[in-house]
Amino acid sequence: MRSLFKIGVPVVAAALALSACGGTKGGSSSTAGGSKACDLKIGFFGALTGDAANLGINIKNGAELAVNQYNEKNADCKVQLVTFDSQGDPSIAPGLAQKAVTDKKLIGIVGPAFSGESKAADPIFEQAGLNTISASATNPALSENGWKTFHRILGNDATQGPAAAKYIKDVLKAQKTFVIDDSSEYGKGLADIVRKDLGSQVAGNDSIQQKQTDFSGSVTKVTASKADSLFFGGYYAEAALIVKQLRAAGWKGTFVAADGVKDDGFIKAAGAASEGAVVTCPCLPPDQAPEFAAAYKKAYNSDPATYSAEAYDAANVFLDAIKDGKTKSADITSFIGSYDKKGVTKQVQFDAKGEPAHVTVWAYKVQGGKIVPDQEIK
Repeated sequence: MRSLFKIGVPVVAAALALSACGGTKGGSSSTAGGSKACDLKIGFFGALTGDAANLGINIKNGAELAVNQYNEKNADCKVQLVTFDSQGDPSIAPGLAQKAVTDKKLIGIVGPAFSGESKAADPIFEQAGLNTISASATNPALSENGWKTFHRILGNDATQGPAAAKYIKDVLKAQKTFVIDDSSEYGKGLADIVRKDLGSQVAGNDSIQQKQTDFSGSVTKVTASKADSLFFGGYYAEAALIVKQLRAAGWKGTFVAADGVKDDGFIKAAGAASEGAVVTCPCLPPDQAPEFAAAYKKAYNSDPATYSAEAYDAANVFLDAIKDGKTKSADITSFIGSYDKKGVTKQVQFDAKGEPAHVTVWAYKVQGGKIVPDQEIK
């Protein structure tokens, strides 16, 4: 998840020469003559292990629930969900992407989950013609590469960043905001947008590294700045340690972060220091989709978490394509481009760049040891 990672691994020749019925270029539809397309696969690509595993598991479960529900209704022609554990690491992503595009039965990917791994893997998916729908990668630049196979189900940080800044100014009415990023593709990109929107209100800046544990230098800078709020662009593992060390140093301001921190792992690691923290997310509160929430709870004995519902919607786009007999790459791309159906999170539609046509951003708060909805940021 390092922002400076550069793609240097070529796509294997075999991946580019595929001509079977998977989601790769040149693939032919297996529904010719009216026969049903069976034994197909949808992939999940994201962290199932590592520091950000909780976020990846949320997404995998949402996609898996959609597939399981589809299979219950289509027992004679089931779809398989296969997983690619990236560990959230862009250096691992190209190898996994190359493995994915060699699977002739794989017609689409729910993911990649994070922006850094998306930047590394999506060129490989694009060249091989394997369509992707991310439930969580929010860096705005991802949709500016001209990739026809790229799509995401949620709003990007060009909407989340300004919303976070607006909340800090209008709701918190903070006067001075310190901004810290984790140097990742996601965290720095988002923090830079917030910096721009806050303008002269920014009281100071700092960058840290993922897996860093001692933030005494940052804590000193924050307390010296006399900031009454702090925005952190990054993930929950580092956020928990930062806020814990800030509170130990006596800082009383409001800690604000974004969707990469919206996870119970933040609360578990930060403990009481997490109370009162604000987290923004272009994701729907569970109580806005009660039927989905109930089905998820029944399947996993836990409430849906960050991006579970978005992954459910993303998987259902691919499942609807299969149901409609679309298995060839170009046909699936066209199907997604014209998709217009109510999902559990929104009316699911995509623009020409693969961005969602409908976007909302919510603010959440940590109250009583839980992340609860606060308000939609408009």
